[in-house]
Amino acid sequence: MGHRSYKKKVLGSVLTTLVVLSAVNFSSAGQIATYWGQSGNDDAGSEGSLADLCNSNNYGIVMIAFLSVFGRGQTPVLNLAGHCDPPSGSCARYASDIATCQSQGIKVLLSLGGASAGYGLDSADEARELAQYIWDNYMGGSNDNSPLGAAQVDGIDLDIESGGSSFYSDLGGRLREIAQNNNYKQVYLAAAPQCPFPDASLGPAAGKFLDASLADFVFVQFYNNPDCDFQAGVSGIVSSWTQWTGNIPGTPEIYLGLPASTAIAGYIDSSTLVQSGGVLEQIKGIGNYGGVMLWAPTTDRTYATNIKGSV
Repeated sequence: MGHRSYKKKVLGSVLTTLVVLSAVNFSSAGQIATYWGQSGNDDAGSEGSLADLCNSNNYGIVMIAFLSVFGRGQTPVLNLAGHCDPPSGSCARYASDIATCQSQGIKVLLSLGGASAGYGLDSADEARELAQYIWDNYMGGSNDNSPLGAAQVDGIDLDIESGGSSFYSDLGGRLREIAQNNNYKQVYLAAAPQCPFPDASLGPAAGKFLDASLADFVFVQFYNNPDCDFQAGVSGIVSSWTQWTGNIPGTPEIYLGLPASTAIAGYIDSSTLVQSGGVLEQIKGIGNYGGVMLWAPTTDRTYATNIKGSV
């Protein structure tokens, strides 16, 4: 009887250990992040709805792109391409989609910037004013005319490609401060620099966002840059990745940003990405690996499905 009880205790201990190890392995696994909002509309064959994207079970982080106009005395403007028209109020319907994503544990961030030239910050005061606007309209504020209705996003992503590099740390710091003062959920701050190091807009360099130890996630864009994307070969990516992961203050999760469309320079076929000895296998042990970020959501659901098990 005692011997049998001992076996049960040992078996229970083994099972507990396996569960703990499983949890550790799961928590240390990478995830896939992607952008939504700039590729067509909600129709099948186009980008599809935000809820459909999240229901694919491929993603851990989704960026809504873009708040493409802000700063310099301008009223901020949300641009979701063919999905909806913010001034008409038609984008408010995505509040339920955002809630659907968040109910699955997916972090939803509002992405600022993009390839347009309609933004920039000229002072710390302007940055703090923008933080208040984002709070009022996209987070815990009380604006009844918010572009995304009652949605409460989990933070912001900075895809800053023009308009100067100053005061984004003031924006991030103030937004986090407002949230803390209002007992809001944790606010995540992300940045999407291009792979030439350091990024001209985001750094890391004195006075730039990535030098302020504020970032939780860094989605380095390894595309459209032949010196450090796949056009430079596996060694070129790994070299650039090592430089990025070794030089960002703080401990943000770093993501390998890739195009999921052959139309974008730097494309890596999914089978090539995950093959033994390939890019993904080599970088996963270097730095604060967080996973893979994919651009071009029109096609990336298939791409994401193909790589998910290896990320």
